[in-house]
Amino acid sequence: MLRIHFGEDDKWQGRPLHEAILAKCQELGIASAVVYRGIEGYGASARLRHTSHWKFSKDAPILLTVIDTEEQIARLVPHLDEMIVEGLVTSSSVEVVRLSRAGV
Repeated sequence: MLRIHFGEDDKWQGRPLHEAILAKCQELGIASAVVYRGIEGYGASARLRHTSHWKFSKDAPILLTVIDTEEQIARLVPHLDEMIVEGLVTSSSVEVVRLSRAGV
């Protein structure tokens, strides 16, 4: 499992970073990827990121979780190295208890 922490205003080639990472995960056939939008937090820069009631101020913390085999995760990491300018990527082992796919 990878957990990728960054800010909502982060971009990759003009596109929101979370959308770009999800697209890359789909392209690589990654089993699962989910984006979570946080209320408040900080990371590598120690700059506080938070949601705001003002529409012009959007920089909530984002957590993107990716789950697949070690081999699939290893295929994704070089792409993340290019895409993520400021953020935190963590890795941990998980035990998949059940994976269900419709029509399989």
